[in-house]
Amino acid sequence: MSADVSSTFLVSARKYRPTTWETVVGQKSITDTLRQSIEAGKIAQAYLFCGPRGVGKTTCARIFANTINGFSQEQAERSFNVFELDAASNNGVDNIRSIIDQVRIPPQDGRYKVYVIDEVHMLSKDAFNAFLKTLEEPPPHAVFILATTEKHKIIPTILSRCQIYDFRRITMPDIAAHLKYVAEQENVQTDDEALNVIAQRADGAMRDALSIFDQLVASSGGQVYYADVTKHLNVLGHDVYFPLLDACLKGEIGTSLLALDRVLAEGFDAHHFITGLGHHLRTLLVCKDEATLKLMEASAAVASQFKSQSALCSLHFLVGAIEAVNRADQQYRLSRHQRLLVELLVMQIGSLDALAADGTKKK
Repeated sequence: MSADVSSTFLVSARKYRPTTWETVVGQKSITDTLRQSIEAGKIAQAYLFCGPRGVGKTTCARIFANTINGFSQEQAERSFNVFELDAASNNGVDNIRSIIDQVRIPPQDGRYKVYVIDEVHMLSKDAFNAFLKTLEEPPPHAVFILATTEKHKIIPTILSRCQIYDFRRITMPDIAAHLKYVAEQENVQTDDEALNVIAQRADGAMRDALSIFDQLVASSGGQVYYADVTKHLNVLGHDVYFPLLDACLKGEIGTSLLALDRVLAEGFDAHHFITGLGHHLRTLLVCKDEATLKLMEASAAVASQFKSQSALCSLHFLVGAIEAVNRADQQYRLSRHQRLLVELLVMQIGSLDALAADGTKKK
C-alpha cells in the first residue's frame, strides 16, 4: 500500500507549475509582453529566455507554445508540437542536426512547432555553427525558444537572431505568497515567518522554495512553523540576533560573546552566523528611513521588532557594524583562527558606540 501512495506523490514544483500567464509568479512584465505580442500576431522566429534557475523560463516557454497553438492543457499533453532538448547532456552536432531534420516537417495539428532548448550555452561550438542558418531562416511553422542561466556564454551571432527576455529573481514576498497558497491547497499548517525563511533560503528560485517546502512538510508531519524551519534548515533565527544586538548596543561585550558561544555550541557554522548577522544589520538599516522600508525582507510579525531595535541604533553604529561584518566575511575563509575572527567581530560591534563617544570627547 505504501508503494502505491509514494508512486502517486507529485512534488509541488510540478503539481503547481503555472499553466497560464496569470499564474506565473514574479515575471509580470515578461508575461504581459509575450501575451501582447501573441495577441498582435507578432510572433518572432527565435526567443532567448535568460535568468537564474527556477524563475520560470521553461514554464513560460511551454505556456507560449500552448498559447500560439490555441491548445488547452489537455490538448497540449496529447500533442507533439513542443520539443524539448537539454543542451547540458545533448550538446553535440548530431543532436542539432536531428532538430534541423525535424524542423522541415509541418505540425499535424496546431499552427506551430516549438523547439525549447534548455541550457543552450552548453552547446558545442560546432553545434552552434550548425544551428545558425536554421535559427536565422526557419520554416514559418517553427519557433525556437532558447533558455540559459549564463547569457554571457551565448555567442553574438546567436544573440543577434533572437528576441531576448531577461527573467529576474523572484522577490521574497512573491515566493512567500505562493508558498502560502500551496500550503492552503495542501492543508499544511504554517506561519508567515516560516515561509519567509524558506523564501530567503531559495534565493529567488521558486523551484528551490517548493522543494524545500516539500522536504519540510515530509519531515514535520504537515506542520511548517518557524521553529521547525530554522531547525531543519540550520538557520539562525531572529531570536539569536535581537538579544545579541541589544547587548552590543549596551556595550556588554561579555554577554555578546556568551551568546556567540551558545550558537557555536549548538553546532552552527560560524560563517553562517556572520552572514545572518549581516542580513539582520541590513534590515535594521533599511528601517531607519521610510523610503527604504520596502527593502525590508521580514514578515509583519517581526517587522515591529526590527523597527524598535532600529530606533535604538545610530546610523554610525549600523554602517560601522555592516563594514565590520563585510570584512569578517571576506577574511573568514583564509583565517587560521576563525572563531577568534568572529569573536573579534562581535567585540568590534559592541565597542562602536563607546569608540564614537571617546572620539567625540577628544575633539
